[in-house]
Amino acid sequence: MNELANSLPRRALAFAQYVLFRGGPLSANGVLAGAFARSDPRLERPDLQFNFTPWSYASRDARGAVAHPFPGFSLSAVHLRPDSRGTVRIKSPDPLAPPAIRFNFLETQSDLLALTAGMRLARKFTRQPSLAPYVAEELIPGPSINTDAEFEANIRLNANSNLHPVGTCRMGPEGDTVVDPRLRVHGVGRLRVVDAAIMPTVPAGNTNAPTIMIAEKAADMILADAGSTA
Repeated sequence: MNELANSLPRRALAFAQYVLFRGGPLSANGVLAGAFARSDPRLERPDLQFNFTPWSYASRDARGAVAHPFPGFSLSAVHLRPDSRGTVRIKSPDPLAPPAIRFNFLETQSDLLALTAGMRLARKFTRQPSLAPYVAEELIPGPSINTDAEFEANIRLNANSNLHPVGTCRMGPEGDTVVDPRLRVHGVGRLRVVDAAIMPTVPAGNTNAPTIMIAEKAADMILADAGSTA
């Protein structure tokens, strides 16, 4: 994919393949393989997810990613059960003003230890006989990174979010929650929240399917409540 990204003719061909035949590299989401694992064998369920992508990037910012000028692949370790908690707060009386969002990533040592375990596992995967012959060089974190302190520094430098935040309007009884079990906002009539914000805890996996399930369940409850008041 790096070679495709760096070649205008290849990009044009991929675009044509997708437009005309709904096929080719643009018909995939870029993650060709994945796995789940535990950062600690004492955990009941996996708390790490691994994504394998046939591309790598030299830089990344709000405008997008810039591919390396040579072929590469990425194997990322995603921590699914972070302990760190962020905030969403109103910062202006203007209802159209954006809120103040603080993710507070990597606030706890357990989050750092889990990501370190994930990176060590990812390195172990790339050194297996079936994959090792295709690895010319480890770029990130790099073969010189070995101690927990070195991994922590590298994580703080290079880690980024998968942008699956949840729980800002979490469901539960009145008190420190926002919506009840039928997704109605506590103390506000005729108002519900129906999205990933109502999840009480972070799910150990991607949030797309759970959000679809929440929406389908909410539709059933709204119809049921409407019928009972008709």
